[in-house]
Amino acid sequence: MFNVGLTGNIAAGKSSVAALLRAWGATIIDADAIVRELQQPGTPVFQAIVAHFGPGIVGTDGGLDRAALRRRILTQPEERKLLESIVHPAVEAERNRLLAQAGSGPGGIVVNDIPLLFEAMDPSRFDAVLLVDAPEPLRLARLRERGLGSAEAETLLRTQIPAAKKRDRADFVIDNDATLDLLRERAWLTWRKLLSRSRAPA
Repeated sequence: MFNVGLTGNIAAGKSSVAALLRAWGATIIDADAIVRELQQPGTPVFQAIVAHFGPGIVGTDGGLDRAALRRRILTQPEERKLLESIVHPAVEAERNRLLAQAGSGPGGIVVNDIPLLFEAMDPSRFDAVLLVDAPEPLRLARLRERGLGSAEAETLLRTQIPAAKKRDRADFVIDNDATLDLLRERAWLTWRKLLSRSRAPA
């Protein structure tokens, strides 16, 4: 098994690259998907979040009101750290379980899709780290297209380590600053390099 960490600052296009890698044969372990599963109503993580943040972050459907929770942690950094202390250990445990399952299979490349890889983990735990990057103005425009206001979008960007500081620490960088066709081409070239490295003798 060749264990890859995939990351990228918000709206860089990491999920698009993950979808391509999945189509080409990688096993994807998606941290965001794990978070959504762990935060379902009735789970220990959901109960712990509501116990701290109160019923105001529960939506009319009984699930988390993610927009309300996001606004709260963006304006109160100490609350963001507390939320991370609730969520991150549970996500790590589930990711490790899925990784162990992948490791018991026939092998191949496992890609861990982790938005906060550099912020919350040790990159050296992976055989390779792949960063997806895009210019900040373009990422801001993408966030606005998703319905976020300018102030909220800019605050979201500030919660992550600037991508410029991550590029030198990544083994591979895919720039997503043009068309989807060009992104696919760049991702394909990187995928071939990952395949080559994964087959290299230890």
